[in-house]
Amino acid sequence: MIAQFADPAIFALASGLLGLMIGSFLNVVIHRLPIMMERDWAAQCADLRGETPPTCEPLSLARPRSRCPQCGHSITVLENIPVISWLLLRGRCKGCAAPISLRYPLIEALTGLLFAFAAWHFGFTAAGMGALILIAALIALTAIDFDTQLLPDDITLPLLWVGLALNAFSIYTDLKSAVIGAMAGYLSLWSVYWLFKLTTGKEGMGYGDFKLLAALGAWLGWQMLPLTILLSSLVGAVVGIALMVFTRHGRNVPIPFGPYLAVAGGIALIWGAPLTRAYLGVKL
Repeated sequence: MIAQFADPAIFALASGLLGLMIGSFLNVVIHRLPIMMERDWAAQCADLRGETPPTCEPLSLARPRSRCPQCGHSITVLENIPVISWLLLRGRCKGCAAPISLRYPLIEALTGLLFAFAAWHFGFTAAGMGALILIAALIALTAIDFDTQLLPDDITLPLLWVGLALNAFSIYTDLKSAVIGAMAGYLSLWSVYWLFKLTTGKEGMGYGDFKLLAALGAWLGWQMLPLTILLSSLVGAVVGIALMVFTRHGRNVPIPFGPYLAVAGGIALIWGAPLTRAYLGVKL
């Protein structure tokens, strides 16, 4: 069985199918984790005020079963097949025909495609399997940040520690570079944050952005940070200008920076070494 997975095509196909299933789970994470966080904050605030925490239906990533928010119809196994079920249902709930967001199959398909590509690129190696973890986390963080402008510690902090743990065995870089990358990633955006705030009196980004860049530094090493910051800033600027021009997005309306860091981190994961050598002349 291991010998079969060593074949790049078989590993890529298996990873793509796994990615479809993981994408379905990521949809649950994207929807429920912010709600769970808000409930936890509300309970903590009530406790500090000496009040009784608000009573809500128990919610976790596993329970209750997924259901239609409009009619409460429980999603069956056959209605939860990644991408296929959405197509067969024509994007509508079987119980009440309410529309099902296109984002659900898009997240599933994107996760499957990126898993397959990363598996093909790295092969059946520790780096290949680690890349799947990083990609899944970046997809979840991107969607959550778009929705809520939050980058949950429940994802960013474990991601940082997993990166350091993998690089204790020099999977992507050596441990020293990973530790320096984590520190430099956090402190670089932290410094920009305070410089911008002291200059303008406004907050230009959130602490979640610092933690995400720290996690990327832990995974990829400090050598990839200049490329990651450059790419994220470039993508953010292009998207921000496009939003203002084509959707009348106001200049004072905040735009989440986490998605651009995530995209840049994914590019650095796959093509970081040649890009850095070509443009920055850093020996890796």
